[in-house]
Amino acid sequence: MSQQNASSFSPSLDEGLSGATRIYFIVGDPIAQVRSPAGVTAALRAAGRDALVVPAHVAPADLPAFFAGVKPMHNVDGVIITVPHKFSAAGYCTTLSDEAGFLGAVNTLRRTPDGHWHGGMFDGTGFVAALKDAGCDPTGKRALLIGAGGAGSAIGHALVSAGVASLDIRDYDADRTTSLTGRLNALRRGKVSGAASDVQAHAFDIVVNASPLGMRADDPLPIDVSRLQPETFVGDVVTKPPLTPFIEAARARGCPTVTGTQMFGRVCDRMVEFLLEAAQP
Repeated sequence: MSQQNASSFSPSLDEGLSGATRIYFIVGDPIAQVRSPAGVTAALRAAGRDALVVPAHVAPADLPAFFAGVKPMHNVDGVIITVPHKFSAAGYCTTLSDEAGFLGAVNTLRRTPDGHWHGGMFDGTGFVAALKDAGCDPTGKRALLIGAGGAGSAIGHALVSAGVASLDIRDYDADRTTSLTGRLNALRRGKVSGAASDVQAHAFDIVVNASPLGMRADDPLPIDVSRLQPETFVGDVVTKPPLTPFIEAARARGCPTVTGTQMFGRVCDRMVEFLLEAAQP
């Protein structure tokens, strides 16, 4: 590297990093779209933690090797989990929070004093918090959830826990949809059903895209928006681009929205609080 190029990197490297810096990984496949490295690093430092969040692009087949590799790294205090590892990563946890245990999925792991992993899941509570920030109280509402993966499962659980009257779930994986609807119905907090492929968005008060649709420029919209009512709250978990075509189309219909960036802010709050908890639960 030339001297000029090296000096151009110095501002980002000279930020108090040292051998004492605690390391947190964020693991996904792909990984370039995530916002967590900068956001969580800043939040941890604001809380007084000498920390750095490092992105790691890990394919599903390589996840066992990743966890085997970080186990002996005593300065690695946590792992943030993103697509598509949220279900698989739960298997590496010795203990789980109540929500993570119910869902069988995690988005944050922290190392316990005895060297094991404790897992939590905050996508759902973070999304509902962002929804309330936007002025939507889910109580008594009819909600449509598109996507029953890790984030979608958590959002479904949080919406039911927040008191929606009904929740319809649509996902390409029929078995996953059936499993999630069954577990949520067992809570007896609202009617949960699998949505038909031709479900109409105008029948709902809340519509949430918890699928990856929107990350690529050529992705179709997750649902037909042509009949969305202006009072329908529309949410999206995708953070890159910050304004997805789905959000832009909903706003063009006059709908209030919650973006993936707004959701991430509230999820980040919860992840950082969880990572800073020193004692094993």
